[in-house]
Amino acid sequence: MTESEKLLARREAVVPRGVPRVTTATAVSARGATITDSEGRDLLDFAGGIGVMNAGHCQEAVVDAIREQAGKLLHACFHVATYEPYVALAEKLAELIPHGREGEGTKVLLINSGAEAVENAVKIARQATGRPAVICFSESFHGRTLLGMSLTSKVSYKKGCGPFAPEIYRLPFPNEWLRGDGLSSEAFVERELARLRDAFQTMVSAQDTAAILIEPVQGEGGFVTAPAAYLRGLREICDEHGIVLIFDEVQSGFCRTGRWASFEHFGVVPDLSTWAKSMGGGLPIGAVMGRGPIMDGAEPGTIGGTYGGNPVACASALATIGVMEDLKLNERAEALGDRIRKRFLAIQERTDMVAHVRGIGAMMAMELSHGGDPARPASEFTRAVARSCLEEGVLILSAGPAGNVIRILSPLVISDAELDRGLDVIEASILEHAATLGEGVMA
Repeated sequence: MTESEKLLARREAVVPRGVPRVTTATAVSARGATITDSEGRDLLDFAGGIGVMNAGHCQEAVVDAIREQAGKLLHACFHVATYEPYVALAEKLAELIPHGREGEGTKVLLINSGAEAVENAVKIARQATGRPAVICFSESFHGRTLLGMSLTSKVSYKKGCGPFAPEIYRLPFPNEWLRGDGLSSEAFVERELARLRDAFQTMVSAQDTAAILIEPVQGEGGFVTAPAAYLRGLREICDEHGIVLIFDEVQSGFCRTGRWASFEHFGVVPDLSTWAKSMGGGLPIGAVMGRGPIMDGAEPGTIGGTYGGNPVACASALATIGVMEDLKLNERAEALGDRIRKRFLAIQERTDMVAHVRGIGAMMAMELSHGGDPARPASEFTRAVARSCLEEGVLILSAGPAGNVIRILSPLVISDAELDRGLDVIEASILEHAATLGEGVMA
Protein backbone atom coordinates (compact mmCIF):
# COMPACT_ATOMS: atom_id res chain seq x y z
CA MET A 1 0.00 0.00 0.00
CA THR A 2 1.40 3.41 -0.96
CA GLU A 3 1.63 6.30 1.49
CA SER A 4 -1.23 8.01 -0.37
CA GLU A 5 -3.38 4.90 -0.09
CA LYS A 6 -2.62 4.65 3.64
CA LEU A 7 -3.63 8.30 4.15
CA LEU A 8 -6.84 7.85 2.17
CA ALA A 9 -7.68 4.74 4.20
CA ARG A 10 -7.16 6.70 7.44
CA ARG A 11 -9.41 9.43 6.06
CA GLU A 12 -12.10 6.89 5.23
CA ALA A 13 -12.04 5.61 8.79
CA VAL A 14 -12.53 8.94 10.57
CA VAL A 15 -13.95 11.52 8.12
CA PRO A 16 -17.67 11.35 7.28
CA ARG A 17 -18.50 10.42 3.69
CA GLY A 18 -20.48 13.64 3.26
CA VAL A 19 -17.21 15.56 3.02
CA PRO A 20 -16.47 15.56 -0.72
CA ARG A 21 -13.43 13.78 -2.09
CA VAL A 22 -13.28 14.62 -5.78
CA THR A 23 -9.82 13.15 -6.47
CA THR A 24 -7.46 10.56 -4.98
CA ALA A 25 -4.65 13.13 -4.77
CA THR A 26 -2.79 13.74 -1.51
CA ALA A 27 -0.76 16.79 -0.53
CA VAL A 28 2.27 17.08 1.74
CA SER A 29 3.76 20.37 0.56
CA ALA A 30 3.36 22.89 -2.24
CA ARG A 31 5.25 25.70 -3.93
CA GLY A 32 4.20 28.01 -6.72
CA ALA A 33 1.97 25.97 -9.02
CA THR A 34 3.12 22.54 -7.83
CA ILE A 35 1.84 20.20 -5.09
CA THR A 36 4.00 17.37 -3.78
CA ASP A 37 2.03 14.26 -2.77
CA SER A 38 2.68 11.56 -0.17
CA GLU A 39 4.94 9.64 -2.55
CA GLY A 40 7.04 12.71 -3.26
CA ARG A 41 5.53 13.06 -6.72
CA ASP A 42 5.02 16.58 -8.06
CA LEU A 43 1.55 17.44 -9.36
CA LEU A 44 0.82 20.46 -11.53
CA ASP A 45 -1.98 22.21 -9.70
CA PHE A 46 -4.74 23.27 -12.08
CA ALA A 47 -7.26 23.32 -9.21
CA GLY A 48 -5.72 25.89 -6.88
CA GLY A 49 -7.53 24.51 -3.85
CA ILE A 50 -10.78 25.38 -5.71
CA GLY A 51 -9.65 28.84 -6.71
CA VAL A 52 -7.85 29.77 -3.50
CA MET A 53 -4.23 29.91 -4.63
CA ASN A 54 -4.25 32.63 -7.31
CA ALA A 55 -1.02 34.07 -5.87
CA GLY A 56 0.65 30.65 -5.70
CA HIS A 57 1.44 28.19 -2.95
CA CYS A 58 3.63 29.24 -0.02
CA GLN A 59 4.72 32.63 -1.30
CA GLU A 60 7.64 33.68 0.87
CA ALA A 61 6.16 37.09 1.68
CA VAL A 62 2.87 35.52 2.73
CA VAL A 63 4.51 32.86 4.90
CA ASP A 64 6.71 35.52 6.55
CA ALA A 65 3.67 37.71 7.28
CA ILE A 66 1.86 34.75 8.85
CA ARG A 67 4.84 33.90 11.01
CA GLU A 68 5.33 37.48 12.16
CA GLN A 69 1.67 38.02 13.04
CA ALA A 70 1.40 34.63 14.75
CA GLY A 71 4.15 35.72 17.10
CA LYS A 72 2.28 38.89 18.03
CA LEU A 73 -1.44 38.13 18.23
CA LEU A 74 -3.34 34.98 17.30
CA HIS A 75 -6.80 36.03 18.44
CA ALA A 76 -8.61 38.70 20.42
CA CYS A 77 -12.03 38.85 18.68
CA PHE A 78 -12.53 42.09 16.80
CA HIS A 79 -15.81 42.62 18.68
CA VAL A 80 -13.87 42.79 21.94
CA ALA A 81 -10.56 44.47 21.06
CA THR A 82 -9.81 46.36 17.85
CA TYR A 83 -6.57 45.37 16.13
CA GLU A 84 -4.67 46.93 13.25
CA PRO A 85 -4.56 44.04 10.71
CA TYR A 86 -8.38 43.99 10.42
CA VAL A 87 -8.60 47.75 9.90
CA ALA A 88 -5.64 47.77 7.49
CA LEU A 89 -7.14 45.01 5.35
CA ALA A 90 -10.53 46.71 5.28
CA GLU A 91 -8.85 49.95 4.20
CA LYS A 92 -6.91 48.14 1.45
CA LEU A 93 -10.01 46.39 0.10
CA ALA A 94 -12.00 49.62 0.07
CA GLU A 95 -9.14 51.26 -1.84
CA LEU A 96 -8.85 48.47 -4.42
CA ILE A 97 -12.56 47.84 -5.00
CA PRO A 98 -14.59 50.94 -4.06
CA HIS A 99 -18.37 50.59 -3.93
CA GLY A 100 -19.47 53.91 -2.51
CA ARG A 101 -21.32 56.39 -4.68
CA GLU A 102 -20.61 60.11 -4.59
CA GLY A 103 -20.62 61.26 -0.99
CA GLU A 104 -20.60 57.67 0.31
CA GLY A 105 -17.79 55.52 1.57
CA THR A 106 -17.08 51.83 1.12
CA LYS A 107 -17.29 49.68 4.24
CA VAL A 108 -15.96 46.15 4.79
CA LEU A 109 -17.01 43.27 7.04
CA LEU A 110 -14.47 40.47 7.47
CA ILE A 111 -15.59 36.91 8.15
CA ASN A 112 -14.27 33.39 7.62
CA SER A 113 -15.59 32.06 4.30
CA GLY A 114 -17.55 32.68 1.15
CA ALA A 115 -20.69 31.08 2.57
CA GLU A 116 -20.51 33.38 5.59
CA ALA A 117 -20.03 36.33 3.27
CA VAL A 118 -23.21 35.46 1.37
CA GLU A 119 -25.18 34.91 4.59
CA ASN A 120 -24.10 38.27 5.99
CA ALA A 121 -24.73 40.10 2.72
CA VAL A 122 -28.31 38.83 2.72
CA LYS A 123 -28.78 39.85 6.37
CA ILE A 124 -27.44 43.31 5.61
CA ALA A 125 -29.69 43.70 2.56
CA ARG A 126 -32.76 42.60 4.49
CA GLN A 127 -32.09 44.98 7.34
CA ALA A 128 -31.23 47.88 5.04
CA THR A 129 -34.45 47.47 3.03
CA GLY A 130 -36.83 46.03 5.60
CA ARG A 131 -37.80 43.39 3.03
CA PRO A 132 -37.55 39.57 3.16
CA ALA A 133 -37.17 38.19 -0.38
CA VAL A 134 -33.99 37.33 -2.31
CA ILE A 135 -33.89 36.55 -6.03
CA CYS A 136 -31.08 34.25 -7.20
CA PHE A 137 -30.32 32.17 -10.28
CA SER A 138 -30.12 28.64 -11.62
CA GLU A 139 -26.71 26.90 -11.76
CA SER A 140 -25.55 29.14 -8.92
CA PHE A 141 -23.39 28.15 -5.96
CA HIS A 142 -23.35 30.25 -2.81
CA GLY A 143 -22.16 27.86 -0.11
CA ARG A 144 -23.15 24.88 2.03
CA THR A 145 -24.71 26.59 5.06
CA LEU A 146 -28.50 26.38 5.28
CA LEU A 147 -29.04 29.78 3.66
CA GLY A 148 -26.15 29.12 1.27
CA MET A 149 -27.75 25.85 0.16
CA SER A 150 -31.13 27.54 -0.13
CA LEU A 151 -29.56 29.98 -2.58
CA THR A 152 -27.45 27.32 -4.32
CA SER A 153 -29.02 25.70 -7.37
CA LYS A 154 -27.23 22.33 -7.68
CA VAL A 155 -29.55 19.73 -6.18
CA SER A 156 -26.83 17.18 -5.34
CA TYR A 157 -25.29 19.63 -2.84
CA LYS A 158 -28.65 19.92 -1.02
CA LYS A 159 -29.86 16.32 -0.83
CA GLY A 160 -31.64 15.59 2.42
CA CYS A 161 -30.76 18.98 3.95
CA GLY A 162 -34.16 20.68 3.84
CA PRO A 163 -36.42 22.30 4.70
CA PHE A 164 -34.62 25.29 3.27
CA ALA A 165 -34.79 28.98 4.09
CA PRO A 166 -37.95 30.72 2.89
CA GLU A 167 -38.31 33.79 0.67
CA ILE A 168 -35.78 32.53 -1.90
CA TYR A 169 -36.86 32.90 -5.56
CA ARG A 170 -34.90 31.60 -8.54
CA LEU A 171 -34.70 32.64 -12.20
CA PRO A 172 -32.76 31.01 -15.05
CA PHE A 173 -29.22 32.33 -15.25
CA PRO A 174 -28.78 34.42 -18.44
CA ASN A 175 -26.70 31.76 -20.19
CA GLU A 176 -26.78 33.00 -23.75
CA TRP A 177 -25.00 29.95 -25.18
CA LEU A 178 -27.42 27.48 -23.58
CA ARG A 179 -30.64 29.50 -23.61
CA GLY A 180 -30.12 31.96 -26.45
CA ASP A 181 -32.65 30.27 -28.76
CA GLY A 182 -31.06 31.90 -31.79
CA LEU A 183 -31.80 35.42 -30.58
CA SER A 184 -29.39 38.30 -31.02
CA SER A 185 -27.52 39.25 -27.85
CA GLU A 186 -29.65 42.36 -27.52
CA ALA A 187 -32.91 40.46 -27.92
CA PHE A 188 -31.78 37.76 -25.50
CA VAL A 189 -30.96 40.29 -22.78
CA GLU A 190 -34.26 42.08 -23.34
CA ARG A 191 -36.13 38.80 -22.97
CA GLU A 192 -34.29 37.83 -19.76
CA LEU A 193 -34.81 41.24 -18.16
CA ALA A 194 -38.48 41.03 -19.13
CA ARG A 195 -38.54 37.64 -17.38
CA LEU A 196 -37.37 39.36 -14.19
CA ARG A 197 -39.98 42.08 -14.48
CA ASP A 198 -42.66 39.45 -15.04
CA ALA A 199 -41.43 37.66 -11.91
CA PHE A 200 -42.32 40.76 -9.91
CA GLN A 201 -45.94 40.07 -10.95
CA THR A 202 -46.02 36.28 -10.76
CA MET A 203 -43.34 35.24 -8.24
CA VAL A 204 -42.54 37.97 -5.69
CA SER A 205 -43.25 41.69 -5.73
CA ALA A 206 -40.43 44.16 -6.15
CA GLN A 207 -41.63 45.88 -2.97
CA ASP A 208 -40.94 42.67 -1.02
CA THR A 209 -37.54 42.01 -2.63
CA ALA A 210 -34.52 42.89 -0.52
CA ALA A 211 -31.80 41.74 -2.92
CA ILE A 212 -30.90 40.21 -6.24
CA LEU A 213 -27.86 37.93 -5.87
CA ILE A 214 -25.83 36.85 -8.89
CA GLU A 215 -22.37 35.59 -9.81
CA PRO A 216 -21.15 37.77 -12.71
CA VAL A 217 -19.12 34.71 -13.72
CA GLN A 218 -20.49 31.48 -12.33
CA GLY A 219 -17.94 29.27 -10.58
CA GLU A 220 -19.39 25.83 -9.78
CA GLY A 221 -21.99 26.53 -12.47
CA GLY A 222 -19.31 26.11 -15.14
CA PHE A 223 -17.62 29.50 -15.70
CA VAL A 224 -20.62 30.98 -17.50
CA THR A 225 -20.47 34.77 -17.85
CA ALA A 226 -23.56 36.94 -17.56
CA PRO A 227 -23.94 39.37 -20.48
CA ALA A 228 -22.73 42.85 -19.58
CA ALA A 229 -25.99 44.35 -20.81
CA TYR A 230 -27.92 42.04 -18.49
CA LEU A 231 -25.90 43.15 -15.47
CA ARG A 232 -26.43 46.78 -16.46
CA GLY A 233 -30.14 46.05 -16.70
CA LEU A 234 -30.12 44.51 -13.24
CA ARG A 235 -28.46 47.65 -11.93
CA GLU A 236 -31.23 49.80 -13.44
CA ILE A 237 -34.02 47.58 -12.13
CA CYS A 238 -32.54 47.49 -8.64
CA ASP A 239 -32.19 51.27 -8.62
CA GLU A 240 -35.77 51.64 -9.83
CA HIS A 241 -37.21 49.50 -7.03
CA GLY A 242 -34.77 50.10 -4.17
CA ILE A 243 -33.43 46.54 -4.34
CA VAL A 244 -29.90 45.75 -3.18
CA LEU A 245 -27.75 44.31 -5.98
CA ILE A 246 -25.26 41.71 -4.65
CA PHE A 247 -22.44 40.25 -6.74
CA ASP A 248 -20.85 37.01 -5.55
CA GLU A 249 -17.14 37.29 -6.42
CA VAL A 250 -15.93 34.45 -4.20
CA GLN A 251 -14.40 32.42 -7.04
CA SER A 252 -14.04 35.14 -9.67
CA GLY A 253 -12.25 37.75 -7.55
CA PHE A 254 -8.64 38.70 -6.85
CA CYS A 255 -7.09 38.64 -10.32
CA ARG A 256 -8.69 35.43 -11.61
CA THR A 257 -10.43 37.24 -14.48
CA GLY A 258 -7.68 39.83 -14.95
CA ARG A 259 -9.31 42.32 -12.57
CA TRP A 260 -9.65 42.58 -8.80
CA ALA A 261 -13.38 42.09 -9.35
CA SER A 262 -14.94 40.46 -12.37
CA PHE A 263 -17.61 43.16 -12.32
CA GLU A 264 -14.96 45.64 -13.44
CA HIS A 265 -15.24 44.07 -16.90
CA PHE A 266 -18.89 45.07 -17.15
CA GLY A 267 -18.98 48.67 -15.98
CA VAL A 268 -21.46 47.81 -13.22
CA VAL A 269 -20.84 48.32 -9.50
CA PRO A 270 -23.03 46.37 -7.05
CA ASP A 271 -24.36 47.66 -3.75
CA LEU A 272 -22.77 44.72 -1.92
CA SER A 273 -20.25 42.06 -2.95
CA THR A 274 -18.99 38.85 -1.36
CA TRP A 275 -15.40 37.57 -1.31
CA ALA A 276 -13.20 34.77 0.00
CA LYS A 277 -10.97 32.08 -1.59
CA SER A 278 -7.84 33.74 -3.09
CA MET A 279 -8.17 36.79 -0.87
CA GLY A 280 -6.49 34.95 2.01
CA GLY A 281 -3.59 33.26 0.21
CA GLY A 282 -4.60 29.92 1.72
CA LEU A 283 -5.93 30.98 5.13
CA PRO A 284 -9.70 31.10 5.79
CA ILE A 285 -11.02 34.63 5.41
CA GLY A 286 -13.88 36.26 3.55
CA ALA A 287 -15.50 39.66 3.24
CA VAL A 288 -18.64 41.58 2.49
CA MET A 289 -17.97 44.94 0.88
CA GLY A 290 -20.48 47.60 0.03
CA ARG A 291 -21.85 51.09 0.04
CA GLY A 292 -21.47 52.64 3.47
CA PRO A 293 -25.15 53.49 4.08
CA ILE A 294 -26.28 49.97 3.16
CA MET A 295 -23.54 48.27 5.18
CA ASP A 296 -24.55 50.46 8.14
CA GLY A 297 -28.13 49.26 7.75
CA ALA A 298 -27.28 46.25 9.91
CA GLU A 299 -27.93 46.70 13.63
CA PRO A 300 -24.99 46.24 16.05
CA GLY A 301 -24.52 42.59 16.98
CA THR A 302 -26.36 41.17 13.95
CA ILE A 303 -23.30 40.56 11.75
CA GLY A 304 -19.76 39.38 12.38
CA GLY A 305 -18.50 36.40 14.39
CA THR A 306 -15.93 35.23 16.91
CA TYR A 307 -13.16 34.51 14.40
CA GLY A 308 -14.10 36.98 11.67
CA GLY A 309 -11.10 38.93 10.47
CA ASN A 310 -8.65 36.83 12.50
CA PRO A 311 -5.38 38.81 12.75
CA VAL A 312 -3.22 36.06 11.23
CA ALA A 313 -5.64 35.61 8.31
CA CYS A 314 -5.71 39.39 7.82
CA ALA A 315 -1.91 39.51 7.70
CA SER A 316 -1.93 36.69 5.15
CA ALA A 317 -4.51 38.50 3.04
CA LEU A 318 -2.59 41.79 3.09
CA ALA A 319 0.62 40.03 2.08
CA THR A 320 -1.21 38.07 -0.64
CA ILE A 321 -2.64 41.25 -2.13
CA GLY A 322 0.86 42.73 -2.04
CA VAL A 323 2.19 39.75 -4.01
CA MET A 324 -0.62 40.14 -6.53
CA GLU A 325 0.27 43.79 -6.99
CA ASP A 326 4.04 43.21 -7.17
CA LEU A 327 3.74 40.38 -9.69
CA LYS A 328 1.03 42.19 -11.71
CA LEU A 329 -1.19 39.14 -11.58
CA ASN A 330 -4.12 40.89 -13.25
CA GLU A 331 -1.99 41.32 -16.37
CA ARG A 332 -0.66 37.79 -16.01
CA ALA A 333 -4.20 36.39 -15.80
CA GLU A 334 -5.12 37.97 -19.12
CA ALA A 335 -2.03 36.51 -20.79
CA LEU A 336 -2.71 33.07 -19.32
CA GLY A 337 -6.34 33.25 -20.38
CA ASP A 338 -5.39 34.01 -23.98
CA ARG A 339 -3.01 31.06 -23.99
CA ILE A 340 -5.57 28.67 -22.47
CA ARG A 341 -8.38 29.80 -24.79
CA LYS A 342 -6.25 29.17 -27.89
CA ARG A 343 -5.36 25.69 -26.69
CA PHE A 344 -8.95 24.83 -25.81
CA LEU A 345 -10.19 26.04 -29.20
CA ALA A 346 -7.49 23.95 -30.86
CA ILE A 347 -8.73 20.89 -28.95
CA GLN A 348 -12.29 21.72 -30.01
CA GLU A 349 -11.19 21.61 -33.63
CA ARG A 350 -9.91 18.08 -33.14
CA THR A 351 -12.89 16.47 -31.43
CA ASP A 352 -16.66 16.80 -31.30
CA MET A 353 -16.52 16.22 -27.55
CA VAL A 354 -15.74 19.88 -26.83
CA ALA A 355 -19.07 21.66 -27.08
CA HIS A 356 -18.09 25.11 -25.82
CA VAL A 357 -15.04 27.13 -24.78
CA ARG A 358 -15.65 30.11 -22.51
CA GLY A 359 -14.37 32.34 -19.75
CA ILE A 360 -12.73 35.64 -18.87
CA GLY A 361 -9.05 36.10 -18.10
CA ALA A 362 -7.58 32.98 -16.52
CA MET A 363 -11.07 31.79 -15.49
CA MET A 364 -11.32 29.52 -18.53
CA ALA A 365 -13.33 26.36 -19.14
CA MET A 366 -14.50 23.96 -21.81
CA GLU A 367 -17.75 22.01 -21.74
CA LEU A 368 -17.63 18.39 -22.83
CA SER A 369 -20.69 16.84 -24.49
CA HIS A 370 -21.27 13.87 -26.75
CA GLY A 371 -21.35 15.07 -30.34
CA GLY A 372 -20.97 18.65 -29.09
CA ASP A 373 -24.63 18.58 -28.02
CA PRO A 374 -25.22 20.43 -24.71
CA ALA A 375 -28.26 18.20 -24.16
CA ARG A 376 -25.89 15.19 -23.96
CA PRO A 377 -23.40 16.14 -21.21
CA ALA A 378 -20.34 13.86 -21.08
CA SER A 379 -20.19 13.54 -17.30
CA GLU A 380 -18.48 10.15 -17.02
CA PHE A 381 -16.16 11.07 -19.89
CA THR A 382 -15.08 14.19 -17.94
CA ARG A 383 -14.44 12.14 -14.81
CA ALA A 384 -12.33 9.71 -16.83
CA VAL A 385 -10.32 12.60 -18.29
CA ALA A 386 -9.69 14.00 -14.80
CA ARG A 387 -8.50 10.59 -13.55
CA SER A 388 -6.15 10.20 -16.51
CA CYS A 389 -4.74 13.69 -15.98
CA LEU A 390 -4.03 12.91 -12.32
CA GLU A 391 -2.21 9.74 -13.35
CA GLU A 392 -0.04 11.94 -15.58
CA GLY A 393 0.65 14.42 -12.77
CA VAL A 394 -1.94 17.14 -13.47
CA LEU A 395 -4.66 17.91 -10.93
CA ILE A 396 -7.84 19.27 -12.55
CA LEU A 397 -11.42 19.92 -11.44
CA SER A 398 -14.75 19.64 -13.18
CA ALA A 399 -17.72 21.98 -12.77
CA GLY A 400 -21.21 22.56 -14.14
CA PRO A 401 -24.57 21.06 -13.13
CA ALA A 402 -23.67 17.78 -14.86
CA GLY A 403 -19.98 17.85 -13.92
CA ASN A 404 -18.97 17.98 -17.59
CA VAL A 405 -16.99 21.23 -17.58
CA ILE A 406 -13.20 21.26 -17.20
CA ARG A 407 -12.20 24.49 -15.48
CA ILE A 408 -8.75 25.98 -15.05
CA LEU A 409 -7.93 27.43 -11.62
CA SER A 410 -4.16 27.12 -11.64
CA PRO A 411 -2.12 29.61 -9.62
CA LEU A 412 -1.49 32.69 -11.72
CA VAL A 413 2.24 32.41 -11.01
CA ILE A 414 2.39 29.28 -13.16
CA SER A 415 5.08 29.47 -15.86
CA ASP A 416 4.24 29.21 -19.55
CA ALA A 417 6.16 25.93 -19.69
CA GLU A 418 4.19 24.48 -16.76
CA LEU A 419 0.91 25.65 -18.23
CA ASP A 420 1.69 24.16 -21.63
CA ARG A 421 2.73 20.86 -20.07
CA GLY A 422 -0.55 20.66 -18.18
CA LEU A 423 -2.58 21.58 -21.25
CA ASP A 424 -0.71 18.94 -23.24
CA VAL A 425 -1.83 16.33 -20.71
CA ILE A 426 -5.45 17.53 -20.80
CA GLU A 427 -5.49 17.49 -24.61
CA ALA A 428 -3.95 14.02 -24.84
CA SER A 429 -6.42 12.65 -22.30
CA ILE A 430 -9.46 14.11 -24.06
CA LEU A 431 -8.36 12.87 -27.48
CA GLU A 432 -7.48 9.42 -26.16
CA HIS A 433 -10.84 8.95 -24.44
CA ALA A 434 -12.70 10.41 -27.42
CA ALA A 435 -10.97 7.98 -29.75
CA THR A 436 -11.90 5.09 -27.47
CA LEU A 437 -15.53 6.14 -27.68
CA GLY A 438 -15.33 6.75 -31.42
CA GLU A 439 -16.29 10.39 -30.91
CA GLY A 440 -14.75 11.89 -34.04
CA VAL A 441 -11.11 12.73 -33.42
CA MET A 442 -9.50 14.67 -36.24
CA ALA A 443 -5.79 14.52 -37.03
